[in-house]
Amino acid sequence: LSTLHLKDEKTKPDANGAIVKADDNVEKTEDEEKEDRAAQSLLNKLIRSNLVDTTNQVEVLQRDPTSPLYSVKSFEELRLKPQLLQGVYAMGFNRPSKIQENALPMMLAEPPQNLIAQSQSGTGKTAAFVLAMLSRVEPGNKYPQCLCLSPTYELALQTGKVIEQMGNFYPELKLAYAVRGNKLERGQKISEQIVIGTPGTVLDWCSKLKFIDPKKIKVFVLDEADVMIATQGHQDQSIRIQRMLPRDCQMLLFSATFEDSVWKFAQKVVPDPNIIKLKREEETLDTIKQYYVLCNNRDEKFRALCNIYGAITIAQAMIFCHTRKTAGWLAAELSREGHQVALLSGEMMVEQRAAVIERFREGKEKVLVTTNVCARGIDVEQVSVVINFDLPVDKDGNPDNETYLHRIGRTGRFGKRGLAINMVDSKHSMNILNRIQEHFNKKINKLDTDDLDEIEKINN
Repeated sequence: LSTLHLKDEKTKPDANGAIVKADDNVEKTEDEEKEDRAAQSLLNKLIRSNLVDTTNQVEVLQRDPTSPLYSVKSFEELRLKPQLLQGVYAMGFNRPSKIQENALPMMLAEPPQNLIAQSQSGTGKTAAFVLAMLSRVEPGNKYPQCLCLSPTYELALQTGKVIEQMGNFYPELKLAYAVRGNKLERGQKISEQIVIGTPGTVLDWCSKLKFIDPKKIKVFVLDEADVMIATQGHQDQSIRIQRMLPRDCQMLLFSATFEDSVWKFAQKVVPDPNIIKLKREEETLDTIKQYYVLCNNRDEKFRALCNIYGAITIAQAMIFCHTRKTAGWLAAELSREGHQVALLSGEMMVEQRAAVIERFREGKEKVLVTTNVCARGIDVEQVSVVINFDLPVDKDGNPDNETYLHRIGRTGRFGKRGLAINMVDSKHSMNILNRIQEHFNKKINKLDTDDLDEIEKINN
């Protein structure tokens, strides 16, 4: 697929020719290193080499309970155009993922059906809605027919890559990027059949600049709705775009989470929807052994960490710190002791973070020191030990149970046994640990020398 040329003073190509955004040097306060949802989502896309095999149950709520509901176990059953089936297989999809099994028959049904779907990164939802868009396009019509909104410039480029890969055997289909810096002549009409972009630019192209005739759009995709509504203005812009579209336009909305704000937004944008939800995964602590180590201060925590280091590096470990400063100090101290460690921190650009995770995944470093930016969504199969150098607390100093679950949930995945070790250095942190134990109703034992032998067994 040919794409419009992108010009942007804020971007530069990286070593592989990919477009990378320059760092805006926005300093975040150290103790409240807020998870940047868009950056996290982009990071997940960059490091995903294959689909996550989710154990979640899929819950399907149909708009019309009388119509037959079915799911597919193979792409052939969908009766796709041959060139699209070829594109799907070339991307390495052999059979539909869980979300695809249920979503694709709905998205490709006649007459078209609207859909609100919840699925986390790596479940194949981008490929699913791209397939739906490509299936609906009439290649002979040289005007936009499918419109996809992404929360950021970088995420739009990532989705664009999937469209290009899947449409590789469909040369008549063209793709345009409605993103900042892509300047077109006034009065110009776009001949590309698929437009992907960010809400502000797409709104301009539809209303002020009239590059796109919204009345001719057949499929409207709103991706990463949870990230979208976290960005000022995006929610309002998305609703304004949706209101310009024809009544029979197919509306597809995707979100990794379904908190109330996302629900309210989704219902404004998608009339009469079918709904697919991944039932919230009960991240279980049953396969994870949890211990704590008593220390008096930071230096004692460091010495204790060095003592158990030999036992934990048989496989791979992640060490979580509360602030970037502590993470930087710890990584430097461990390196000084001759240990090979990688550091992952929020001030790094997303592409740099992805490179660090890739090295860790390949086993070039056995230990990854990080802050909360890494607590969610990063699945490295070999991680068998998680160490909380600092216990996770919220901005008021109370236990952050959700972050604790996400952190130690990096281990014990894929049916393996895992291990979590918590460093306790004060009465206050012991109190935090006790409250975490109560919350999960799971006893956390003190780590003894005998337990280190147990750790060796887990790692083997």
